[in-house]
Amino acid sequence: MAKENCALCQDTGWILEDVEGRPLAKRCQCYVKRQNQILFEQANIPRRYQECTLDNFKPLNASHRDAVKIAKKLITNYPVQESGLLLQGPCGVGKTHLAVAIIRDLIWNKNVPCYFYDFRQLMRDLQNSYSSESPMTESEVLAPVFNKKVMVLDELGAKRTTPWVEETIFYIINHRYNNKQLTIFTTNYLDRQEDEEEEQREVWSRKKMYEQKQEESLENRIGVRLHSRVHEMCKIVNVEGKDFRKTALQASFR
Repeated sequence: MAKENCALCQDTGWILEDVEGRPLAKRCQCYVKRQNQILFEQANIPRRYQECTLDNFKPLNASHRDAVKIAKKLITNYPVQESGLLLQGPCGVGKTHLAVAIIRDLIWNKNVPCYFYDFRQLMRDLQNSYSSESPMTESEVLAPVFNKKVMVLDELGAKRTTPWVEETIFYIINHRYNNKQLTIFTTNYLDRQEDEEEEQREVWSRKKMYEQKQEESLENRIGVRLHSRVHEMCKIVNVEGKDFRKTALQASFR
């Protein structure tokens, strides 16, 4: 006979608790853990980031510490909080780590269905779905994007805007916006501020490099309509610093 894994419920998923002298059935923790494991496996998180948590994120500056505080607040407030996050900053400063850490916490501690998608991969999967040889239809590609309560869209703006890309991504984001589904974006592209005073408050490393080319602004990468919608949906979080992959990680090989 198969060995029972849970001594509390004998693998039934239910336990009885005494409440005011009466037995009350409730879900066993082993059942909750199994459900969370299923949600985690369905979240499409790349293997490289599956162990990312807020505990193992290493803040190197004030912007990192602020970003961690904001991430923890979102987790604590969910599902009351409806606004997502736009994590923006140079490559290698920990934006994806933070985004994955948030949904990982929501999955394991709040049993929230979440999903991760790289912006470029999403566009490729949609384009491939139009082929007669594709194993997936457009509806199947979009199902988790439309249905998951919390979604990370990584590397927003990484693929240059074409009319098809702009219209498609606006359709996706607008669907989540209308259904009040929380979305977390990461991007390497800086928001250009028209308000000089606000711009001074949001100065961060490598900003001059971004401002040298108008086409490198986030608005130019994703279009005016989507840029406006993202700002309406999200709190903007600037993450500063040197490229961690080139500094700390490369130093570890020496």
